[in-house]
Amino acid sequence: MKVYLLKSFGVDESGGNPAGVVLDADSLTDVQKKYISKEVGFSETAFIEKSDKADYKVRFFTPKEEVDLCGHATIATYSFLFQKAFLKPGNYKQELKAGVLGIEVKANGLIVMEQTLPVFSEFIEAGQIKSIFDSEISVSGLKPQIVSTGLRDILLPVPNREQLFALKPNFNQMAVLNKETNSVGMHAFTLDTIDSSSVAHCRNFSPLYGIKEESATGSSNGALACYLFKYGKIKSGSLDTMKFEQGYSMNKPSEIFVTLHTKGKDIKQVLVEGKAILFGEKEVEVQL
Repeated sequence: MKVYLLKSFGVDESGGNPAGVVLDADSLTDVQKKYISKEVGFSETAFIEKSDKADYKVRFFTPKEEVDLCGHATIATYSFLFQKAFLKPGNYKQELKAGVLGIEVKANGLIVMEQTLPVFSEFIEAGQIKSIFDSEISVSGLKPQIVSTGLRDILLPVPNREQLFALKPNFNQMAVLNKETNSVGMHAFTLDTIDSSSVAHCRNFSPLYGIKEESATGSSNGALACYLFKYGKIKSGSLDTMKFEQGYSMNKPSEIFVTLHTKGKDIKQVLVEGKAILFGEKEVEVQL
């Protein structure tokens, strides 16, 4: 099977989050998809299939498990389809395990991905966080909480970039907490940004799925934008193409853009956008 290799959300060629994309994946079993993802070695590989509900069905596999949604692999998928002229600029629908969601392909190659409306779930106690980092982490007025715009993520506020970059998680303990809380990972962030026009600076960990750290996470930043809006850290007049910084701790500088459409205090739509660069191909031998 041929796997196309792309990087999404990069500030430059050194940045971004790599993902694999496989065309015509209907005949592959889940075991084969997981094997291909493991051989590719990225955090996620996207498998494009036919759909009777949408223009495409896309499934996402980490080297260990299938996940319901993946932001950077979605951007990679539709960037590839556009670059190879499978798609023209326009609006499309994609069928995911997370639901049927909209995709816009712009003429300049920018991909705009709709996420599910936010679900704000349980708060995470300081003691549970301390067991992972051996320290208490808090920001005045904000608490660690599980929020989902398609995937349940623990959002962890950190006071500044110095403390954010110094985080050294116990990945085994974090995986246990993720399993206990049915969450996919932990998205640590600070409002202390490099660019003053950015909303937050982030790091993302998902050891339960075999991902120690990701350089750009679309779904998590969509959830983070909703969280910051809910708790008054983003004003309603500043919800168009908000920039989130990520990957700098890995020397893979990345930018993720999020737009929220709101009415009063209610969030009506969550959009994540970005581009991807095609940088190679890989062939994986699969046993039939």
